[in-house]
Amino acid sequence: MTVVISQKVRRGREDDYRRWQDRTNEAAGEFDGFEGTEQYAPPSPGGNEWVVVYRFSHLDQLTAWMRSDTRRELLEQGRDLFDEAPAQEVLAGGTPVHEAVTAVISHDVRPDQERAFVGWQGKILAAQRKFPGFMGSELFRPVKGVQDKWVTVFRFDTRHHLDTWLESPTRRKLLAEGQGAFVSYDVRKVGSAFGSWFRFEEGTEEGPPPNWKQAMSVVLALYPTVQVLNLAVGPRLDALGLPGYVSLFISNVLSVSILTWLLMPLVNRAFAFWLAPSRGRSLRLDAAGAVAVAICWLAFIVIFGLTTG
Repeated sequence: MTVVISQKVRRGREDDYRRWQDRTNEAAGEFDGFEGTEQYAPPSPGGNEWVVVYRFSHLDQLTAWMRSDTRRELLEQGRDLFDEAPAQEVLAGGTPVHEAVTAVISHDVRPDQERAFVGWQGKILAAQRKFPGFMGSELFRPVKGVQDKWVTVFRFDTRHHLDTWLESPTRRKLLAEGQGAFVSYDVRKVGSAFGSWFRFEEGTEEGPPPNWKQAMSVVLALYPTVQVLNLAVGPRLDALGLPGYVSLFISNVLSVSILTWLLMPLVNRAFAFWLAPSRGRSLRLDAAGAVAVAICWLAFIVIFGLTTG
């Protein structure tokens, strides 16, 4: 079970919101069935709409969190942080919404138009399949007592392709046809999980690679970075007599800086054939890239094993 919550944060209160959201995430993690959470900043620099995704094992566990006194108190504490009440969509089942670039659209369907709405969604899906970069769509019915709206989740491989569909004359025409089936709708976009560590050439329409490729690539760059810092910088920090938590903070700052401005751009270029393949991507290419990264992992392990004893 998944709930997608959209929150419009007031200008100048972003830091307060982050601290409040951290407390909220920690509180959710103490409830039975909690599986994880993701937080997405506004997609544009001037935006103020933050999206948070919570995952629980079962509907009753999600409901227990959503209706708990703990969450009610947190919402009351954070009320002044938002321009308006947060919007939420509960998704019963389905695949995770954080792959590629995702749009979450909630519809307030007229009570006697459910069948017409489902038929109209079929037309939407047929049209989406003809647009470049379309990766799939799911329709979620209302969850009694928790979620009154119908929710559609669809994915495109890049934000450019998603926006092309959202702004297309085809979609505008279909929206006009479906007006009789629903009262209103809201659109929210959810991005990829590793942010700007995966950027390719300007002007390309390639989207971020799948999260499993991103994770493998980050480990490839992170492991040698941490090892070298431990060997080269760690003893010097210890010699300064700094507390462990201060040394750890300095090491983290150095490692993130090295990854962001040095190693991840190199990894992107070296494995561009795998991280940003053309539309004709294949299982063989995916496997070859994964094996190449695994070989690099093994090489680093052997090198550091021999040099550090």
